[in-house]
Amino acid sequence: MARVLIATDAWHPQVSGVVRTLDTTSALLRARGHAVEVIEPTAFPSFPVPFYPEIPLCTMRPGRVYERIAKFRPDHVHISTEGPIGFWVRRFCVRMGWKFTTSYHTRFPEYLKRLARVPEALTYKFLKWFHGRSSCMMVATPSLEKELTTRGFRPPIRRWSRGVDLGTFRPRPKADSPWPRPVLLYVGRVSHEKGIDDFLRLNVRGTKVVVGDGPARAELERKYPDAKFLGYRKGAPLGEVYAASDLFVFPSRTDTFGIVVIEALASGLPVAAYPVTGPMDIVTRDELGALDTDLGRAAERALAHGNPQACAAEGASYTWDRCTDQFFGNLVLASGAT
Repeated sequence: MARVLIATDAWHPQVSGVVRTLDTTSALLRARGHAVEVIEPTAFPSFPVPFYPEIPLCTMRPGRVYERIAKFRPDHVHISTEGPIGFWVRRFCVRMGWKFTTSYHTRFPEYLKRLARVPEALTYKFLKWFHGRSSCMMVATPSLEKELTTRGFRPPIRRWSRGVDLGTFRPRPKADSPWPRPVLLYVGRVSHEKGIDDFLRLNVRGTKVVVGDGPARAELERKYPDAKFLGYRKGAPLGEVYAASDLFVFPSRTDTFGIVVIEALASGLPVAAYPVTGPMDIVTRDELGALDTDLGRAAERALAHGNPQACAAEGASYTWDRCTDQFFGNLVLASGAT
């Protein structure tokens, strides 16, 4: 059995696809008998990122990180994020001559440009440097691999897809809705960079339902009083909201995958989205939904042509076991680790 060290700046209580992916992968690796050490923010002093308070920015002493690595004696090192924890684990590996893998989860250049006016070129330069020493950079989709290659990322790129908890996200009989149908659902962070404004301003029939929270919620509740804001849901209550809806709308133009998209499919919901990385890799047939530069047109087409049975079958093909196989197969031995 292997000893796997995962470094991440994204962890509980943050609610995100990155956290869910790392948490589930770690749990499945342990269930298979592997030893897993996760170096994450709760072990260190931190302060919230001013423009993204859900994300903690750690201010640890590098020595504390190095001690954790040396004590664990990993066979494999995976650096999942490009924040302070990822930086110090990367620096340790480079100094020791160890090989490591990385993954690209988040479009920080686009987010930082929108939220803090940091030029995209500057952030991409840093990210290419950060991943440049990686023995393998993992990404979720072919379209993201193509984009990053075009942008000049040079490490070997391998696939690490995402999965669905099929016990939670599954079709259920449609009960009477308390709101006019069709029910259009959004699940995610309630913030402008996620494109939620595009969803809420859609001129389509039915009821818009928002699951999640974030800095723009109070503003958007005032601006769109007809929309239903339910706050956070997780586990069975979240699965019930998916299954009770008629269409899932994914308005983000910047996510690298969108686990919520495959959760919706597994629940029997067709998806309406923009033709961007993530949705264009998942919604590949009319019976699964529609992609369009006009989100309203995508919603109407998805409602007209989506097939709940086909959606559920497609969603069920995304298993966490398969994703864990991909992740473990992409790892490299950290030379010098014992």
